[in-house]
Amino acid sequence: MEKINKVDRVLSGQEVDCPPVSLWYHFGVQHGSGKQFANITLEQFEYYDFDFLKVMNDIFYPPPVGLKAVASEDDLHRIGPLDIESVWKQQFIALDRISTELKGRAYFIDTVFDPWQSIRRAMAGEHIQALMQSAPDALLDALEVVTDNLIHYCKQSLKIGSAGIFLSVAAGAEILTRQEFLTFVKPFATRLLEAVADRAKMNTVHVHGETLFFDDAIDFPAAIFSWWDRGPKGPSLQWVKERISGCVMGGIDQTIVSRRTPAFLKQHAAEGIGMGGRTRFLLAGGCTIDSWVYPESIHSIVAAAREGC
Repeated sequence: MEKINKVDRVLSGQEVDCPPVSLWYHFGVQHGSGKQFANITLEQFEYYDFDFLKVMNDIFYPPPVGLKAVASEDDLHRIGPLDIESVWKQQFIALDRISTELKGRAYFIDTVFDPWQSIRRAMAGEHIQALMQSAPDALLDALEVVTDNLIHYCKQSLKIGSAGIFLSVAAGAEILTRQEFLTFVKPFATRLLEAVADRAKMNTVHVHGETLFFDDAIDFPAAIFSWWDRGPKGPSLQWVKERISGCVMGGIDQTIVSRRTPAFLKQHAAEGIGMGGRTRFLLAGGCTIDSWVYPESIHSIVAAAREGC
């Protein structure tokens, strides 16, 4: 219960001597079974002695049957309801095993990509920009459908035992324009988060990108905010803490974890802890780290998080 109690104290705004810590990366086993993925995920969690677990989800949202690309208005109209139990069967198998193994010991949160990203990643890909310009109404209709499907997925994940949904939301100027964010991303990400707001305590919005539309993202209904706080364009952990009632997650520059010595990273983590403070802060990367990271580098970050205890 120690890990759970630590996270609960942070979520309730109480002071802690050392923040909960976790890191994550893509395992590249989405071609395999849910059992295999669960075993690898749990092995990583135990090996590094993290305080909470972010479960990756690399099972892409599938295109309509018979389509290799969503490239036109007609293609968008073919996006319909999904059998989530079939599409994400292996992810649910993994979540069930993880829930059983961590019950009473630690919280885990499940990764979901916002509806716009879900369409962009494997369905529309290189066509997404043209679709936003040439078929905006059809794209908005498709986003409504995808949002409904993802809400069903999230509710099932939480029912299995996830302590929250980690929603990655595309919100950087290098990805799309501010108006495109406000039109095609924010309304649907908000609806998804609102649908699960009262179902879990660790719902997290990951504001994804480099040049972020953070002023437009600050009102997302989530208990925790995650972003690349130590990137060149921030914003800082303190800036966000002053503007929300919930918690912030960050302090580690994910781009350097595989490129610095353990000694450097221990100091880097200590600096991040100082930036995050003793309340409403969870120590983690600003996004995924490289999978080929040196294990002692992660151990050094965890050690820095534990030294105050």
